Amino acid sequence: MITAEISPPKGTDTSLMLRDCALLEDIVDAINVTDNQRAVMRLSPLAACSILQAKGLETIMHITCRDKNRLALQSDLIGAYSLGIRNVLVMTGDHTSKGDHEGAKPVYDLDSVQLLGMIRKLDQGFDLCGNELKGRTEFCSGAVTNTILNEAGLIKFRKKIKMGAIFFQTQAVFDVRDFAEFMEKTSEIRSRKVKIIAGIIPLRSQSSAHFLNSVPGIRVPDDMIRKMTDAKDPKAQGMKIAAGIIRELRTMCDGVHIMPIGNHENTRALLEMAGLL
Repeated sequence: MITAEISPPKGTDTSLMLRDCALLEDIVDAINVTDNQRAVMRLSPLAACSILQAKGLETIMHITCRDKNRLALQSDLIGAYSLGIRNVLVMTGDHTSKGDHEGAKPVYDLDSVQLLGMIRKLDQGFDLCGNELKGRTEFCSGAVTNTILNEAGLIKFRKKIKMGAIFFQTQAVFDVRDFAEFMEKTSEIRSRKVKIIAGIIPLRSQSSAHFLNSVPGIRVPDDMIRKMTDAKDPKAQGMKIAAGIIRELRTMCDGVHIMPIGNHENTRALLEMAGLL
């Protein structure tokens, strides 16, 4: 499986979003649509997914715990399902202090595990309080995970599966050995139906590598940073590194999730280099 991530526009002009999706429509299985990523206000993922679905594209709608209480979350999910959206990716969401609206109050009424449990109840035909719905949902629910997990992280991973997550998209993978350890560590927790999709970010520069190293759950090895530093063409080197990682991961997991820094103009070339097209 190949998925790719886009961010909706900050405004009503969807032309760049549609141009990006046109680059992806025949090379990916589904397009992830982010939910106010990094707490920066953008077009709602529900609206963006609806636009893309109308054009025949399969979408995965992100839904975060940060911005809405349980009433609004349920309302959005029922609305999304009514518009033909079937895949959702649940996450906590970056704190509002990291975003572009100073003073915005985070909600976090539910955490990601509780949100998955709520979706499971909607799928069973009931709201969170047990009231019967007139028409249930039937979502394919996913969650996110780091690949460097301590005991608390493993417990949360197990809880997400218990609450209905059937696929996981991981943080960006740069160290294949770390990923192999993650797959081994979670092998007894996962059943065959739980799919792991490895996150891939093609590096663009030495500075992007250093920045990603500051993101929790991501570790860019020193030798990779040196390669980016010494490269005459850093973007090309970043593509080469990403393609190599994908080739190594192919036998370990169920797919890759492409998260470019910028747009998807190089995603097709990256997948060709990795032997996926």
